[in-house]
Amino acid sequence: MRVRGLVVRIWRQFLRDKRTLALMLIAPLIILTLISLIFNGSTYKPKVGLVDLPSPLATRLAGANLVVSDYTSAQTALAALKKQQLDAYVEIQGVTPHIVLEGSDPATNKVILLDIQNAMQSLQSASPVEQSQSAGTVHHPAASFAKPSVSYLYGSANMTSFDNFGPVLIGFFAFFLVFLVAGISFLKERTSGTLERLVSTPIRRSEIVLGYVLGFGFFTTVQAVLVTWFSVDVLGMMMHGSFLLLLLITFLLSLTALTLGILLSAFAHSEFQIMQLIPIVIVPQVFFSGLFNLDTMAPWLRWLSKVMPLYYGADAMRNVMIRGLGITRIWIDLTVLFGLSLVFMVMNVIALRKYRKV
Repeated sequence: MRVRGLVVRIWRQFLRDKRTLALMLIAPLIILTLISLIFNGSTYKPKVGLVDLPSPLATRLAGANLVVSDYTSAQTALAALKKQQLDAYVEIQGVTPHIVLEGSDPATNKVILLDIQNAMQSLQSASPVEQSQSAGTVHHPAASFAKPSVSYLYGSANMTSFDNFGPVLIGFFAFFLVFLVAGISFLKERTSGTLERLVSTPIRRSEIVLGYVLGFGFFTTVQAVLVTWFSVDVLGMMMHGSFLLLLLITFLLSLTALTLGILLSAFAHSEFQIMQLIPIVIVPQVFFSGLFNLDTMAPWLRWLSKVMPLYYGADAMRNVMIRGLGITRIWIDLTVLFGLSLVFMVMNVIALRKYRKV
C-alpha cells in the first residue's frame, strides 16, 4: 500500500506538471522527426564547373556523382567559386587538367578529386579515337591527359574535418553555455526576490534589462576571448582571417544567447524548467548550424535555418576562419545577430511588465 501511495503521488505530480509531461512525450517526437527529415534528404552532389572541357571528359564527369555546369572562362568560374555557387571548377591547361577547389570542406574535396580521377581513368581506357578527341590536337596512345594539378581557393590539402567543424563548435558551445548560465542566473534573481525589490524602485524596465545585459555581458566577453584564443592558439584550429573579427562574432552570438536566455527564463519557475528548454531551443539549432549540409534538406526545411541565430554565427565564423573573409562579406550575419539581440532585449522589457505594472 505504501508503494502504491508513492506511485500515485508521482503520477499526480507528473499530471499536474504539463510542461514536463509534454517534454517527455512530445519533444522526442519533434527531434526524431527533425533528424529523419535531415538525414533522409538527398545525398549531396558537389557542384563542379567545366571550363571548355573536351566533350568526352565532360560527359564522363556529368555521369559521375557531380552536378556539372559549363563556363566559358576560368574567370567566370572563379567568380562563381568565390560566391560559393560551385565547389570546384576544372579547366585544361595544355594537356594538364587544372582543378580549383573551393576547399572549405575536406569531404567534398575528396569526392570531387576521386570522381575526376575515375572519369580520367575511364577515358584513358577508352578508344584511341576518343582519347584524341578529348585531348584536342594532342595525340597520346596510352594517356591523353597529364596528371591533374590541384589548387585551393581556401584551405589546403592538409585541412582536417576538425578545421571544417571547428567554427560551428565554437559557436555552439558559446551559445549553449551562455544561454544556460543566463537563464538560470536570471531565474535566481527572481526566485530570491532580488528582481521584485528592484522593480519596486523608480528604475525603468529598460534600465533593468540593460543592466543585466551589461552585467552578464562582461563574463560573456571574457568567455568569447577565452574560447576563441584556446581554439586558435592552443588547439591549432585553422585561422586565416582577423582574430578581432572572430571575437566580435563570438561576442554577438553570445549576446544573442544571453538576451534569449533571460527572455525565456521569465517564463520558467525553476532550473528544471530552464533545462527543459534545451531540446526545444538548442538542439534544433545544431541541425541548422551548418554542421550538416543544408543543400541535402528539403527547400522548405532550409528556411528554418533563417530563424536560427547559430546559423548566422557559424556561417560568419567559417567565412573568417577558413576563407579569411573580411567584415564586408559577413556584415549581414553580424547585422542579423545584433538585430536579434535588440529584439530579445525589447521583448525582455515587455516581459518585465508582469513584475511591475507601472
